[in-house]
Amino acid sequence: MTTATAGGAGAVPPADKRPPERPERPAQPRPRRSVTGTRRIVATAFLLPALVLLGALVLYPIGYSVYRSFFDQSGTGFAGVDNYKALFTDDTIRTAVKNNAIWVVFAPTISTALGLIFAVLTERIRWGTAFKLIVFMPMAISMLAAGIIFRLVYDQAPERGVANAVWVGVHDTFAESAGYPKAHPLPVHPLKAGGGGSFVTKVPVRAGEPVQLPLVGVAPAKMPTDAKPAKAATAQSGKVAGTAWLDFTKGGGGKPNVIDTKELGLKGLEVEAVRNGKVVASAKAAADGTFTLPASADGTLLRLPASNFKEPYNGVDWLGPTLVTPGIIGSYVWMWAGFAMVLIAAGLAGLPRELLEAARVDGANEWQVFRRITVPMLAPVLAVVLVTLMINVLKIFDLVFIIAPGSSQDDANVLALQLYRSSFGTDADLGIGSAIAVLLLLLVIPVMIFNIRRMRREGRR
Repeated sequence: MTTATAGGAGAVPPADKRPPERPERPAQPRPRRSVTGTRRIVATAFLLPALVLLGALVLYPIGYSVYRSFFDQSGTGFAGVDNYKALFTDDTIRTAVKNNAIWVVFAPTISTALGLIFAVLTERIRWGTAFKLIVFMPMAISMLAAGIIFRLVYDQAPERGVANAVWVGVHDTFAESAGYPKAHPLPVHPLKAGGGGSFVTKVPVRAGEPVQLPLVGVAPAKMPTDAKPAKAATAQSGKVAGTAWLDFTKGGGGKPNVIDTKELGLKGLEVEAVRNGKVVASAKAAADGTFTLPASADGTLLRLPASNFKEPYNGVDWLGPTLVTPGIIGSYVWMWAGFAMVLIAAGLAGLPRELLEAARVDGANEWQVFRRITVPMLAPVLAVVLVTLMINVLKIFDLVFIIAPGSSQDDANVLALQLYRSSFGTDADLGIGSAIAVLLLLLVIPVMIFNIRRMRREGRR
């Protein structure tokens, strides 16, 4: 064992000659910084105005709405939970809750499904960008403008409402249109009311004697476009012949029961020969109004059945009590399908193409690729779109308020509209209005929590 020599490099000085050791200082905590290197106090100073504004515009109204919902209409008497009981006992509010459920189920689902279909299909066409632009364009229109547009689209009159113009055109292609809904005889005419909206001759007709069936009450503009000037029927032996015409001369000057050169025949008017309540023969007037019945019509009364005078088919009552909610949902889908399509198309652009090609090489058809690969990989994007639209439809107000007419507004009612009506209507009750606001908040919170959790899961990946 060797020892170090005095003055050697490895020599250790005696304890009394060593320098005093400095006491170790406790480590000072370094100021914590955020991810961007900003001190918390600085970040708080910058966020403070926004937090104050958020509290004033969001937190305080929420708290006051909850507080106000426990008071009566005047705000001075404590009502307890009576306002909340009214939400489930009042028929109008229950209709609003039911309609909101319909909106939440159908509007986001249809919009997302259409957006997915459009996004997938437009990838395969050369003019896909132009199609996306057209579909997305309604998003640039405000809810107010869209409501006015669809109020006109759903108008009952086919000459104004596009939906009914198309519907009536299709119907009239496959079904005979109505004849002359407001036509009727004058007292001087040889016709009288026959019951049930029909008209009959005042006296029986005879074979070989021409019959005249004049009517009035049809606007010249409503006459068939291929109607011809009325022509007096020629007497035929053993048959009953006659003329049915519009006994009205445009500009005046005509005489009752006399066929004027400017008067038109009632083309298509059905004429029946009736004996003892039974129809023995029938015929339809030609373009010039003439008609011929067989010998069996001799001695019968001629009847113009009520089917000649029924109101024409005016399409579907889109804004009636039955279809008003689906009609408004259709206008919402028209606006928001483009939003869904753009988000889904962005997610679709990020899919690994090698997986899709590998599936096709393995023999999968396009439907299998779409169902088993594309949709599952787009699930996060679809969830974002669906949840966003669900939150949006819970607050729907503008479209329902503008599109639904006054007669159908109760049938199309939703919670946001009822909130407005209960708070600012003629019989305003701020207690019930506040309770509806709290109910809307409670309905939105679960959807928001789901969305926040989903975003956190995505952030941890």
